[in-house]
Amino acid sequence: MIKRFIIIVALLTTVASAAQEGTSSPYSFYGIGLTKFKGTVENQSMGGIRMFSDSIHLNLRNPGSYGRLKLTTFTVGGSHQSTALKTDDESESSRTTSLDYLAIGLPTGRLNFGVGLIPYTSVGYRILETNEQTSNRFTGRGGMNKVFLTGGYAVNDNLSVGVDVNYNFGNIQNKFTTFQSGVQLGSRQINRTDLRGFSLNFGLDYQRQLNEKLKLYTVATYAPQMDITAEKMSNLATVTFRADGSESVIEENDITFPQGDLSLPSELTIGAGIGASNKWFMGAEYGRVSASDYNFNSGNSFAEVQYDNASQYRLGGFYIPEYNSLTSYFSRVVYRAGLRFEETGLNLSNEGINEFGISFGVGLPAGRNFTNANIGIEYGQRGTTNSGLIQENFFKLSISLSLNDKWFVQRKFD
Repeated sequence: MIKRFIIIVALLTTVASAAQEGTSSPYSFYGIGLTKFKGTVENQSMGGIRMFSDSIHLNLRNPGSYGRLKLTTFTVGGSHQSTALKTDDESESSRTTSLDYLAIGLPTGRLNFGVGLIPYTSVGYRILETNEQTSNRFTGRGGMNKVFLTGGYAVNDNLSVGVDVNYNFGNIQNKFTTFQSGVQLGSRQINRTDLRGFSLNFGLDYQRQLNEKLKLYTVATYAPQMDITAEKMSNLATVTFRADGSESVIEENDITFPQGDLSLPSELTIGAGIGASNKWFMGAEYGRVSASDYNFNSGNSFAEVQYDNASQYRLGGFYIPEYNSLTSYFSRVVYRAGLRFEETGLNLSNEGINEFGISFGVGLPAGRNFTNANIGIEYGQRGTTNSGLIQENFFKLSISLSLNDKWFVQRKFD
C-alpha cells in the first residue's frame, strides 16, 4: 500500500510540472486563461454534466459523489485537441496535447476521501499583428492548477454530501513586443503573475428509487467566491532582433507591484435526471457563474475586457445494452452522448464569448473489479467572427483509465 502511495505522489509531481500550457486559444490572453477542466472523460462525454455518480467512478466535479464510492479508484486522463481559428479575412490551425487530471478516491465506510491534481485554467497563445507602421507580437503561457482534498459522507442510502478543499497555484506570463518601421530598436514588456491560495467547493448528491425500474438523480454544487494571492511583476526592455530571430536586450528594468488579491467568482450548479440502474440515464444541468465579480488584470493596459455573469446549460446521458452479459463484450460497453452551451463571461467589443460542444464516448471494460478505459470525442465552437473577433472550431479526443481495487481489507488468514 505504501508503494502505491509513493507512485501516486510521483505521478502528481509529474503532472504538476507538465500541466501549464494546454491551449492555443487567443482568448486565453484574458484573465487567468481559459477554464480547461470540464470533468473526467466520463463527464465530458455526457456534455460535461456533474450529476451522475456511482460506486466505481470518480466524479471530480461533485464532492458529494464520493460518499457512494465502494472501491479504491485511481483515474488519469489526457486529451489531444485540434483547433481551426478564423476571422473574416484569415484562418490558422493549431494542435495541443495535455494531461488533464490525476486523482485517487479512498472509501473507508460512510466517510470517503479523495486527493488529486487538476490543471484548471490554461494560457497559451502566439499572435502577430502587423501593418505598414508597426509590428506587434503577443505571446503567453502558464495557467492555474488545483491540488484538492475531498471528503464525502453518505448520510443515508439516498443522500451524500461532500466538500473539496482546493489549493490553487500557478503562474501566468504575458509578453508583448512592438517595433516601428524605420526604428532600429523595439520595446518589450513581460508581465508575470504568481497565483496561490485556497478555495472550496460543496456538493450534494441525492438519488431515490421511484419504482422497480426508474431512479431519480439530483445534484447541487456551490463554490463560494474566495480570494487568492496574486503577486505581479513586470520587465520593461529595449530590444533588437538578431539574424536568427532571437531577441537581444539593450536595456531593461524590473518593476514589482504590491501583493494583491484575485477574486475567484462563485459558481452554483443544479441538475436532475432519471434512469434505470446499470441500463440508461439522462440528465440536465444549469450552472451560474458570478463572473462580474472577477477582478483580475494581467497588467496589459491594451487589453480592454469586461466580465459578465455567465450561464451554462448541459444535457447528457448513457446507455448500456446488457451490463452483465457473458457472451457479448460490446453489450457491456457504456455508450455516452451529450451537448453543452456555456457562456464564459468574457465580453469583448460588446460580444459575449460563448462555447458550444457536442460529445460522444464509450466506456470499455478493461479488467477485474470493474476497471475500465474511457474514450470521448467532442466537436465544439468558441467565439465569433463578429466585431473583428476570432472563431474557433475544435475537435477534442480524450482518453482515461479508471482503475479499481480493494484496499484496507482485513486478512482472515495469516
